[in-house]
Amino acid sequence: MLMIISLDQLPVGESGIVTVIDAHGLTRRRLLDLGLVPGTVVKTIRKSPAGDPIAYLIRGSIVALRVNDSKQISIKPFSEVAINE
Repeated sequence: MLMIISLDQLPVGESGIVTVIDAHGLTRRRLLDLGLVPGTVVKTIRKSPAGDPIAYLIRGSIVALRVNDSKQISIKPFSEVAINE
């Protein structure tokens, strides 16, 4: 069973591969400009005490995203990649 989750659900310290960007308009353009395209490896670095925003390591840069933006990005966690491929 292949598990796809939204980026905001990826635990701190875990990594995954972007599968789908389900954002539109300016939000989509911003996410793509940050390097969030299908196939990109993303790692959750830190969550703020309130849980929003969340810091991610994307292509060598740390980027903070709001939870609403993170929910629009689908990823395949590495544990799933290792099991299913």
